[in-house]
Amino acid sequence: MDYGAVIRDRLPAAWRSDEFEPLLTELEAYLPQEDIVGICAAYEFSAKAHEGQERLSGAPYITHPIAVAKILAGLHLDAGSIKAALLHDVVEDTPRTLRDIEKEFGRGVALLVNGVSKLDKLHFDSVAEAQAESFRKMLLAMVKDLRVILVKLADRLHNMQTIDALEPQKRRRIAKETLEIYAPIANRLGIYSLKIELEDLGFKTYCPFRYRVLERSLRKARGSQKQFLRKIESNLRKNLADQSIESQLVTREKHLYGIYSKMRRKHLHLSDIVDAFGLRIIVADIDSCYRVLGLVHQLYKPMPGRFKDYISIPRVNGYQSLHTTLFGPGGTPLEVQIRTEEMDRVAERGIAAHWQYKAVDKHTYNAEARAREWLTGLMEMQKAGNSEEFLETVKVDLFPDKVYVFTPKGDIMRLPRGATAVDFAYAVHTDVGNRCVAVKIDRRLVPLKTALSNGETVEILTARGAKPNPTWVNFVTTAKARNAIRTYLKGLRRDEARELGRRLLSQALRPYSLNLRRLRKAQLETLLKELQADDMEDVYEQLGLGERLAPVLAGMLAQQEISADGEITEQRKPLDIAGIEGLVVSYARCCNPIPGDEVIGFMSSGRGMVIHRTSCHNVIEDRNHPTKWLPVDWRRGIKGEFQSEIHVRTLNRVGLLAEVAGRISATRSNIDNVTVEADGDASMLSFRLTVRNRRHLAQVIRSIRSNPGVVRVSRTAG
Repeated sequence: MDYGAVIRDRLPAAWRSDEFEPLLTELEAYLPQEDIVGICAAYEFSAKAHEGQERLSGAPYITHPIAVAKILAGLHLDAGSIKAALLHDVVEDTPRTLRDIEKEFGRGVALLVNGVSKLDKLHFDSVAEAQAESFRKMLLAMVKDLRVILVKLADRLHNMQTIDALEPQKRRRIAKETLEIYAPIANRLGIYSLKIELEDLGFKTYCPFRYRVLERSLRKARGSQKQFLRKIESNLRKNLADQSIESQLVTREKHLYGIYSKMRRKHLHLSDIVDAFGLRIIVADIDSCYRVLGLVHQLYKPMPGRFKDYISIPRVNGYQSLHTTLFGPGGTPLEVQIRTEEMDRVAERGIAAHWQYKAVDKHTYNAEARAREWLTGLMEMQKAGNSEEFLETVKVDLFPDKVYVFTPKGDIMRLPRGATAVDFAYAVHTDVGNRCVAVKIDRRLVPLKTALSNGETVEILTARGAKPNPTWVNFVTTAKARNAIRTYLKGLRRDEARELGRRLLSQALRPYSLNLRRLRKAQLETLLKELQADDMEDVYEQLGLGERLAPVLAGMLAQQEISADGEITEQRKPLDIAGIEGLVVSYARCCNPIPGDEVIGFMSSGRGMVIHRTSCHNVIEDRNHPTKWLPVDWRRGIKGEFQSEIHVRTLNRVGLLAEVAGRISATRSNIDNVTVEADGDASMLSFRLTVRNRRHLAQVIRSIRSNPGVVRVSRTAG
């Protein structure tokens, strides 16, 4: 049946679209005829509703829903998803309602459309709040139906493909949101094909100059690499055939944003990236994967420390593959990925593969199960805090897991890098976290705030009647643990919280020779204005619940200046940082501030004040929200040791690491951690060390630079 002809006959010329017939052709390849008829009806409904509307580019508006549907058809999604894609803007941009859609296409399609729709009909205090609430609504709809996010990702992808029609400022905002939220969600759900296109389009829009420079450089390197890859591919094909192993060999090129992110994260030049080009070997079963691994290691020497077995321990999004880096002809490094056909399908489509292969593909089922487990965690997160806080929590939770630890029974738990024993306890179960009193790592008792490392066995000791400690929020890293602790604290009776908060502030004022009862009314009013609070009872409650920290508020009151006529000046004097505040004040790991740096303090609900360098990219945009930050300065004559991080680029030479470490020790700086990454004839040494101030750090750097084997020394930028 020619459905394109049917549409041409049924619809007036004003509603027709040349883009719809290619979509039908793609859908006919995997959907039954009755589903195609329903999709045609959804197209007709959408075309009539959007009649006369145009996009900013001047194209008929109906081209956008068709493009979104075509992206989903490429993932072989079901008919309901395709209908929702065609109808997803009808409720927002036309007089048609959700009830109309439900009446025509059923409740399932209506719920999908509702989950994707924005909340632009409601009133919010700011654009940020509206975006956060829209995102919150969409994620909660995902919990009921995963297809909501698939439609939204396809919608965002086409908007990024046509973003040039928007004004520059709006383009940058949307590109930033794509890189921070939507591409990581696609990665978390394992949909690699959408992830890389969202990242590259976001990168091209947000950093156009860097994109062009990197693209030009990569284009130059591509010619010589192709010849090099063809030689290795030919050698591998011959040896695989000799071993009677059926396989597919695919040349792989790392996408631009992936290369840029690695260069930024590890402070590398493009020439230092060893996996920009590589080979993928696809075989029939898991046994063949390991046979092929042995074969390639016989042909070419593997690079030490670069082998990863994601088949035995899959990534959090369900991705499975063997990764190894080889020394190819002439010592040129080459990354090889080995996987089965099912693993390759799931790697490209993630949970989107579920709707086509759910009956037979257990790997796809695992990917979907992991996604649903993550979404269940979102349900717990959204109960605590407002929409903007929820959005920030989800951003943190979206980054890939890095640490794999074991339970006493041998089960694997995946946690973010830097996760502590308390994070592990809450990952097991909220009740276990609430009742934990001690922890054993590899059968040895350690503090609860101990950071976990790969391969450790963690055992949590609990006690009946035990309660969460409010100070835990200062060191936990996972969103689940932080929200569980906050939820528990918010469950305390309000009068108890206010009484506790009053006592905490009174105690914190004593070092400043201030008394809470003797504070002037003008002083308290200035503080309330600064905190944007209604009255002191609310402030006491927030202190008691751990949402604010008493020493910080005491410092703010102590910094107020009283004029001759008894008035409080509105000058915001910097709060002195002495370096001995303990858990009340923490120093950001992203930029590692040290005495002598220009710094700023950011208030984090339940976590205290976090000190950043003013140049840190994580705080630049938040400077526009004065309620979130405090001016701070280092106390004169400050003493103590502070953590800093430096990167040292060196030539590969025996004993050079020891020489560099010796020069650091000679300056009386302790090395807390060192990592080494070898790339051919050079190495990147990353040192986490302690220094007293900027002068001390400069002395360390000068000492290292004087070594003839050192190419470059740099401090982590932040």
